[in-house]
Order: sequence, then structure tokens, then C-alpha cells
Amino acid sequence: MAHSSVSAQFNGVSGERHVEEQRRMTVAVTGAGGTGAAKRFLAALQADDRVSHVDLLVSANGRKLAALEFGTGEDMESVAVALGATSEKIRLLDPADLSGPVTSGSYLYDAMVILPCAVGVLGRIANGLAIDLIERAADVALKERRRLVLCLRETPLNLAHLRNMVAVTEAGAIVYPMIPTYYNVPETLAELQEELVERVLQLLGLGHTDRYRWDGTSTPARREHTATS
Repeated sequence: MAHSSVSAQFNGVSGERHVEEQRRMTVAVTGAGGTGAAKRFLAALQADDRVSHVDLLVSANGRKLAALEFGTGEDMESVAVALGATSEKIRLLDPADLSGPVTSGSYLYDAMVILPCAVGVLGRIANGLAIDLIERAADVALKERRRLVLCLRETPLNLAHLRNMVAVTEAGAIVYPMIPTYYNVPETLAELQEELVERVLQLLGLGHTDRYRWDGTSTPARREHTATS
């Protein structure tokens, strides 16, 4: 569902219209399962006219996982097609190229999401180690106080993972594990992915539905499922 980039609000004093600035996003896909959720997330960003630009980085292991999950080649072009990254909004960046634009704090973007986020990537970000452009971009997001969301996909968690999660949280990141909710009574993998993506979008101020919003007794999604059960 597309959203207007122009706010309907007016300034009560001057009567001037406030124009909502379009968002610029950085999205990374790393070597953890769940690249289907990344595809759904990218589709949402491409369809949202509040988003003007997306820099997309897919690690080598991310490409391996995407190839496994989508049955495609591991080259970047094949993976980009599999992820549905076909909009002119999306620019593909090479994670191995540390001279890429997101390496600098002077390059402006609003938020970064790593979906899925491997625990190795989490650990390096937590300790300020950047061996590729994905980790460098995350480091920049933290130092520039931009929103950084890490969608961790790992279980069970060992003590090192937990300590790294605390460290990145203290540094300003949001750790959002890819853990499904159950009170909405999801019936398909697509529904699990849809809710995950919507909740991440809400963290970015880009939510587009109240389907999963708790009203004190239930949610629209839960009511839909329980009404037909």
C-alpha cells in the first residue's frame, strides 16, 4: 500500500503546509536463514512513496543463504532478482568495497536494517570491528546516532551472543530477533513474515497497518483467524 510523501498537516500559526521528507534507507542481508522476510521487507520499502532510496548490501554468506532458500544462483544479480530488488529506488552496493558511500557519516540516510542478521555480524558490530561495508555502515549508524535494527536469527543463544546483544543495545542499536508471535494465530509462513516486517517498519516510523496492533483485548489479525476457526 503506497503512502503519500506529503503530510496533510498544517501549521496552525503560519498556515504553511509541512512536507514530509522522504526516507533514505540502508538494508543488509547477511548469512542467516530468513531471507524470505528480507524480500518482503524490500517489497514494502519499494511500494512506500515515503521511501525515496534504498542502498542494499548482501554479504557473500547472505547470497549463499538466498540461493539455498530461493533456489537461485549465488551471483549478486540472481540474488537481487530473487529478493525482488528491482525498483529504481534500490542501489546495489558491494559489501567488499569499503569505499562505498555508506562508509562515511557524511552520507545521509535515516536508518539501517540488517535482516537477517548473523550472530557473527552482531559480534563484530558490538565490538566496533568492521571487516566489510555492512559492518562499517552499522558502525556509522551508531556513531551518527541513526536508527540501527538488527534482526537476529539464531537459537539457542550462548553467553557471547547475549553479551554482544547487550553491547549493541548500549551503543544505541535495536536488537529485534526473528521470533514470531503466537497470539495472532498465524497460519502460514507468509503471515509470520508479514507481521515481522510490519513491526520492523513501525520501528522506523513506516508502519502501514493496524492489523497486529493490540487494543487491550485482541488484534485485527487475531480476530480474523479466530472468527474462521
